Amino acid sequence: MRLAIIPARGGSKRIPRKNIRDFCGKPIITWSIEAALQSKCFDRVIVSTDDEEIADVARRFGAEVPFLRPAKLADDYTGTAAVVRHTIEWFEGNGILYEEVCCIYATAPFIRAEDIQSGLEKLHSSNADYAFTVTSFPFPIQRAVKINTTGTLEMFYPEYYNTRSQDLEEAYHDAGQFYWGKASAWKEGVILFSERSVPIVLPRYRVQDIDTLEDWIRAEMMFKCM
Repeated sequence: MRLAIIPARGGSKRIPRKNIRDFCGKPIITWSIEAALQSKCFDRVIVSTDDEEIADVARRFGAEVPFLRPAKLADDYTGTAAVVRHTIEWFEGNGILYEEVCCIYATAPFIRAEDIQSGLEKLHSSNADYAFTVTSFPFPIQRAVKINTTGTLEMFYPEYYNTRSQDLEEAYHDAGQFYWGKASAWKEGVILFSERSVPIVLPRYRVQDIDTLEDWIRAEMMFKCM
């Protein structure tokens, strides 16, 4: 059996009510719920939240909210893995066992059902514990600079100063959309960013992290161009 978990706490600080704020015509969490349902990969699609309003919105758009998340798992410090583990164990306590679990972020409007399907296929065709979305950095990370304590610039990797950009290894980062994983891996706390994961590579134009209002505006502009 397979389960989709969409974590969506109510206490977002930088963008108040972020998980149900309108994004291009409907609450942003809706895009994640709809993609999960359209993928037809799951026996159940549930939202883990501590907030009644979020729960109502989630149910209205087709997700289940079988419980309200405990306050201790809805603070500013609790990570996604703990929320996923809690949900798996809640179902086990009610006699329902899942073999594969996909954590889908609530603020991922660029998510597509076919990518979720591809992730499941990759999980099955590999010996990995996880499969999740990544995208490439738009500039070689080896040429990155920082502003040091004197206010001047300094390279993170000065040894690459004279290396041509086309000769540098391409780097990727988490695309922040979804994470397929074996239920056992989630429960055991297996690290995502390791050799036990395989990538689903997305083009950069379909990836935008949304943490600030500036991110939100940029994401809506990108979305309307697609």
